[in-house]
Amino acid sequence: MTMSPGWYLRRLSRMGPREVGGRTVDALRRRRWRSAPPDGPAVTGARFTAVLPAGAVAAVPPDAAKRLVAEADRLMAGHAEYFGVDRDDLADPDWSYDPKTGRRAPSGYAFDVPYRSEDAVGDIKQIWELSRHQYLTVLAAAYALTGDERYAERVAGHLRSWWAANPPLRGVHWVSGIELGIRLLSWVWVRRLLEGWPGAAGLFEGNPVALRQIWHHQRWLAAFPSRGSSANNHVVAEAAGQFAAACAFGWFPSSARWRADALRSLERHLRGNTFPSGLNRELASEYHGLVLELGLAAVAEADRAGVPVPATVRLVLLRMTDALAAVVDNRLRPPRQGDSDDGHGLVVDGAGTDRWASLLATGDAVFGRLAWWPTVTGTDVRTPLLAALIKRTESTVTRPAGRPAHFADAGLTVLRGPGEIWCRCDGGPHGFLSIAAHAHADALSLEVRHDGVDVLADPGTYCYHGQPEWRRYFRSTLGHNTLELDGGDQSVSGGPFLWTRHARSRVLVAEPSGDGVARWCAEHDGYRPSVHRRRVELTAQSRELRVVDEVRGGPRRAVRLAFHLGPAVTADLVGDRARLTWTRDGEDRSAVLALPGRLDWRAHRGESDPPLGWYSAGFGRKEPATTLVGTGFADGTEEFVTVLGFGG
Repeated sequence: MTMSPGWYLRRLSRMGPREVGGRTVDALRRRRWRSAPPDGPAVTGARFTAVLPAGAVAAVPPDAAKRLVAEADRLMAGHAEYFGVDRDDLADPDWSYDPKTGRRAPSGYAFDVPYRSEDAVGDIKQIWELSRHQYLTVLAAAYALTGDERYAERVAGHLRSWWAANPPLRGVHWVSGIELGIRLLSWVWVRRLLEGWPGAAGLFEGNPVALRQIWHHQRWLAAFPSRGSSANNHVVAEAAGQFAAACAFGWFPSSARWRADALRSLERHLRGNTFPSGLNRELASEYHGLVLELGLAAVAEADRAGVPVPATVRLVLLRMTDALAAVVDNRLRPPRQGDSDDGHGLVVDGAGTDRWASLLATGDAVFGRLAWWPTVTGTDVRTPLLAALIKRTESTVTRPAGRPAHFADAGLTVLRGPGEIWCRCDGGPHGFLSIAAHAHADALSLEVRHDGVDVLADPGTYCYHGQPEWRRYFRSTLGHNTLELDGGDQSVSGGPFLWTRHARSRVLVAEPSGDGVARWCAEHDGYRPSVHRRRVELTAQSRELRVVDEVRGGPRRAVRLAFHLGPAVTADLVGDRARLTWTRDGEDRSAVLALPGRLDWRAHRGESDPPLGWYSAGFGRKEPATTLVGTGFADGTEEFVTVLGFGG
């Protein structure tokens, strides 16, 4: 995907004067940096002191260690899976190769690489992911747990290979700040976990090539921060990586300045990216997890280095953790709202480790759990390692006495019912900042789960670059459980990460508890002059969810009302009634979906021209799932009533 002149104009229109000025300075600096990069300052006598405290590795639960070692052995055999693509070349990887398209990213000056063009580069996510070096933190953790030097030697060989293939400012791995930030954080943990291996110092602090790479990564991040309308999770990753490296690898004349500047940026942007309620402002649940992981990792480095951290940093992370505990379902799954690209801040666990349980376990270790938090039964490697580094401090702020269900600032409401019914209602802002990069056109959409199974599902994200028709579908209004008018989205897209007009939503009623009926009502103005209003009631006794959609005002308009079923759910649609069935833990479950009779209903599954009837469990992966779509018209007076009733 290449960007047209029109896209650049639309993108410019979403920037303020300060951002334009900053990007102009960036452009001039990129031109100046085109000449041969400097070697960096000479470093002598460097020592790595940011080691794990005694007993940290021994505190890792045996089952978590077993999963980690199994994952490390798979990596040692050359196997891994990224975004739906199985790789068997990791014994000796090509750092510029995309296994999905078979293309190699061109070399040359980094800022000349057309990384958005799949024709020229390949799938950039496939290329970048391996070079975040989070698989190397897994291998290094396996060494720390077992003492088996094979893992350490593989890590060392791959780092030397990467450094040789990717000299400063050459190639695709020097284009994006989030990649440099996460890579630095990985290197810090690799060095920490290799402590005790005889070759560790010679690989890092005693290696001029490594020192030059670490210095240039930090120089780059100091020069090209994400700005203005792009200051979302990317800037948090940049600041966290810069700060971690400046603490753990503080061997350079600029280290103190980099550390101070990065901490200021981290504090500012953690606050800026987070609602006071604790939910992430991008309204994309996976990015809530990413930012929380990055923030915890940064605090771990600060505490290990004895660097004071503003109280607001810990407060934001505390509120994010409480908010996560509040919104997950009974199986500890958060909402599937907004974009998701499976991004992680720190990876030291094997396959099968629950990311959200791990974050809640870390929150318990660092902040203390509240009585209403859900129970976490799983184990992980990361929690005892972070807990060994982070100083536990007693909070002086008031935390929620009961489980919050309505987050007014984020417009997110969770209705809960018997039989582990969970319903997420969306009446919040259309994303974050002027471009709302990771938002979907999903105003007033619902997610409904029963005992953790997606019944009415958010279909997910699937892709970012290279497949524009699929990117459009998964972020479209039709791609969510809400109502579409006249075949268009509620908000206007200007590109794959750009919205030029945002639907404005407001919650009118939020009563998630009380007298056996939970109620929610909201409306949005994305189809001006019409207003879409939706009312939802969840009745405990009857175990019914009633959804009423109104199109208020405006001319007669074409309507499409979509309900996306989870991939485990089978639908038998007869007229305006669908019987839904699925299995959970070997037990048959069912529900009945009574649909508005004034619309004509059809079931769609796995259609590609145009896309309809799909579910993406993770980035780069999609599978057919049933979508029920009702078509008709609204003239400003109709109510469309849907009732979802759960069987016994």
